[in-house]
Amino acid sequence: MKNQVFEQRKIIFASCLLFGLLGSCANQTQRTSDKDISTEQQLSNSPGVTQLLEESLPTIVAGQVIYVPVYSEIFDFDSNRVSQLTTTLSLRNTDLVNPIVLETIDYYNSGGEKVRTYLTKAIQLAPLASTEVVVPKDDQTGGVGANFIVKWGATKKVSPPVVEAVMISTISQQGMSFVSPGRVIQERGTP
Repeated sequence: MKNQVFEQRKIIFASCLLFGLLGSCANQTQRTSDKDISTEQQLSNSPGVTQLLEESLPTIVAGQVIYVPVYSEIFDFDSNRVSQLTTTLSLRNTDLVNPIVLETIDYYNSGGEKVRTYLTKAIQLAPLASTEVVVPKDDQTGGVGANFIVKWGATKKVSPPVVEAVMISTISQQGMSFVSPGRVIQERGTP
């Protein structure tokens, strides 16, 4: 079932890119079978992702804390009018050989208050595996200055992951999308 859903998503995404209609196809990529399960379960069900039990957590010797600025809404024309955006936080292990462990994925609002915790248990990303968190367009809890804090680690020095957010919206015939890269705010482990 997971492979079938994954293949369907790949085909839809490729079609959207081919026709340059990513914004208008965004809603077609929703996993209908996953509507009733939590984001944490969706993260764990992605290919190459394993949820780790507390007793099986590896000893972390290297890693980072990454700040990712995101925009659940942006100003449109002036400060009295805003446009809502769907945000996808993409987490990609770039190491060819070693897995990494994602320990924290937390969402903060413009006031710096934690709005949501996406992980209660660490997950492991296999080499070159990726996963994502989606903040829907109608979720306005983050505001203009929303951000994610992502904490990751590994059992040895590895190629750091790519952590970035993609914001997208369509209004009538107009579409907008942009990427916001994560910024390392703390190194972890031995130098």
